[in-house]
Amino acid sequence: MRPFQQFFQLQASGGILLLLCTVIALTWANSPLGESYQMVWQIPFTIGIGEFVLTKPLVLWINDGLMAIFFFVVGLEIKREVLHGELKSPRQSAFPIAAAIGGMVVPAGIYAALNWGTEGITGWGIPMATDIAFALGILALLGKRVPLALKIFLAALAIVDDLGAVLVIALFYTADISGMALAVAFGFLAVLALANFIGVRHPLIYILLGIGLWFAFLKSGVHATIGGVLLAMTIPASSKINAEEFMNRTRKLIKDFENAGNGRKGEVNMTENHQVCVQALESNCESVDSPLHRMEHSLHPYVSYFVMPVFALANAGVVFEGGLVDSLTHPVSLGIILGLVLGKQIGVTLFSYIAVKMGWASLPKGVTWTHVYGVSMLAGVGFTMSLFIGGLAFEDHGLLTLSKVGILFASLISGLGGYFTLRYMAKRDASKATATS
Repeated sequence: MRPFQQFFQLQASGGILLLLCTVIALTWANSPLGESYQMVWQIPFTIGIGEFVLTKPLVLWINDGLMAIFFFVVGLEIKREVLHGELKSPRQSAFPIAAAIGGMVVPAGIYAALNWGTEGITGWGIPMATDIAFALGILALLGKRVPLALKIFLAALAIVDDLGAVLVIALFYTADISGMALAVAFGFLAVLALANFIGVRHPLIYILLGIGLWFAFLKSGVHATIGGVLLAMTIPASSKINAEEFMNRTRKLIKDFENAGNGRKGEVNMTENHQVCVQALESNCESVDSPLHRMEHSLHPYVSYFVMPVFALANAGVVFEGGLVDSLTHPVSLGIILGLVLGKQIGVTLFSYIAVKMGWASLPKGVTWTHVYGVSMLAGVGFTMSLFIGGLAFEDHGLLTLSKVGILFASLISGLGGYFTLRYMAKRDASKATATS
């Protein structure tokens, strides 16, 4: 459980920072300095060498560039879960997969029903998303009141949900395709796959080829962040040596370290032989750890504490103009609110219940249906991914603003509803246990 607990703690604390940046963005956008909020993110930023120059507004560097790193980490999480985690076993993965499918299909259906035949129909993918950082952050506030298995279930559900969002973005939110650029992108992808196949493990090779992959996707019309997910699929997930070989080498190196030199016990300056042993130990540790795990472990703090908060700061600044009631009752915002709040509850709970009743899955140990219902409410916290899809769905500024209003209100309602449902249930279960004893 230790790797998951570290992942959970990182996501939870990142969710708190994400919330803080959201509050700052909203306050800034609706303050007397609101014009500066819009101006800052439109500042042109140029990167390039010689004739190869790329100039974009700062907000697009964040949404196309920094978010590609976010999607790269999402891809690493998906690959890890499929190979070694909760999604490895068909029986074990069936429960979160069923819940995630329900949590995507029903909200999208509710939104589409309210916006059918209007220009707002393109936003049907917005209420499908779940923000893993916010959801786990809220769950972290409950501490030991909820079982660890429930946290694992929510994380697995959100990861499957992320996979669904990636597929939706790739298939339905793609601009005009450039065949030449797409061919170049798949050329980079083929080289990356070949590097994995022949055993290349140095991260720098994948980073350099990954930059080329990202740039090619950026020019192809397929959203550049998809390149991040595809890059993650090519990262080696196996270790160079097995556990037994690692332990044998480590024991020998530690023994060599003990016998190296004649320095006094506890002296600060090590001999050259000591340094050789330490470097060999470092190499040995890298050999037993897969590049996938090393990259995920290294990038997670940057994504949680920088990429996602900066994205929220640049995208969550909704200016509340006119009547709030009119904004909330518009088909776009109402479809998002009903989709995230009601659709997630119905879809996650109903589909997971059907999966259990049909014998395809079983409830995780220690998890009750009330727990599942509480998680279904937390799944309605769409935020980061919903904002991202909203930016792809709407070119019209008015519709985009309405979508952001709907996302913010739906996430607030879902977060508070999920927290108090699970907190009340935990308190009720504790009271029952006391009465029984």
